[in-house]
Amino acid sequence: MQKNFLKKQYKIWINYVVGPLLFVILSFSIFNKIKQQENLPETWKIIKNSIADQWLLLLLMVLLMIVNWTLEARKWQVLIRPVQQVSIYTGFKAVLSGLSFGLFIPNGMGEYLGRMLYLNQGNRLKSIAVSIMGSLSQLLITLVTGLAALVYFINHDVLVIASTGLSDFWFRALMYVLILATLFFFFLYFKIGWVTSLFSYIPFVKRHRVFIQALTEFDYKTLFKVLFLSLLRYAVFIVQYILMFEIFKVEMPLMNAVAGICVMFLLIAIVPTIPIAELGVRGEVSLRIFGMLSKNAIGIISTTVFIWLINLIIPAIIGSLFVLTVRIFKKNGI
Repeated sequence: MQKNFLKKQYKIWINYVVGPLLFVILSFSIFNKIKQQENLPETWKIIKNSIADQWLLLLLMVLLMIVNWTLEARKWQVLIRPVQQVSIYTGFKAVLSGLSFGLFIPNGMGEYLGRMLYLNQGNRLKSIAVSIMGSLSQLLITLVTGLAALVYFINHDVLVIASTGLSDFWFRALMYVLILATLFFFFLYFKIGWVTSLFSYIPFVKRHRVFIQALTEFDYKTLFKVLFLSLLRYAVFIVQYILMFEIFKVEMPLMNAVAGICVMFLLIAIVPTIPIAELGVRGEVSLRIFGMLSKNAIGIISTTVFIWLINLIIPAIIGSLFVLTVRIFKKNGI
């Protein structure tokens, strides 16, 4: 009896102390990272000057940010269904909390950690495999659109090769590798149930099959639905960049702008980095690509910084607030 009482007290202590402690740590880290970014003061001045004339576009940017993460929450809700039913609101909290953790824990593990906190204890490790499927669906959209954009640039004699720093030979070799990778990931995505069953014969995998069992329950309808939601998110990203180019007076043909955005996302996807360091990578890639299409370097950098703030930092701050409500110990899952 005394042992159960102590266990209960221990759980209560963790539930009501760890959440606020995580919030303080995340908030302090986010604040420090924002202060360290070089172009923020200049961008903030430009934003303040633009508010009076472009406040409707800025409001639209905020609404698109909400749409973006709501789509991601819906995607996670669909994927996590074989493990546990969650509401769209819980999915929204989980996604933003995961974003907070993901700022400092690389390779997506931070996002998975933040999301699993909103599931029952027995279901948390099971959620990792299905969450990876969400990342894979977004990667597939990025690869396909990025390759299509590269072909567009080549056919229209835009010097996109120069932006990569590669010779013509290595650039084309990279394209072939990306095409093969895209085909492989498509096969893996749509045949994930078969691949899971195949690997289950390996002794180590067989012992831990319970953590990947949910992957065998995805049918084509669900996989196409998740892929469509990923495409919608991608479209939102493109619209956000076009709006920011309008606000910061970055002028270029619309099709070149869309293709440039797709190539930028492609290059960022294949360059390993942690999200909090992504601003530097995005800034460099943006200047290399859009610098060939527009002379407004300040506008290009300001666009990159603003989208980084509104799509990553602001949602991460909101996610850190959601962490305050997290209860580490919940009912046991199956």
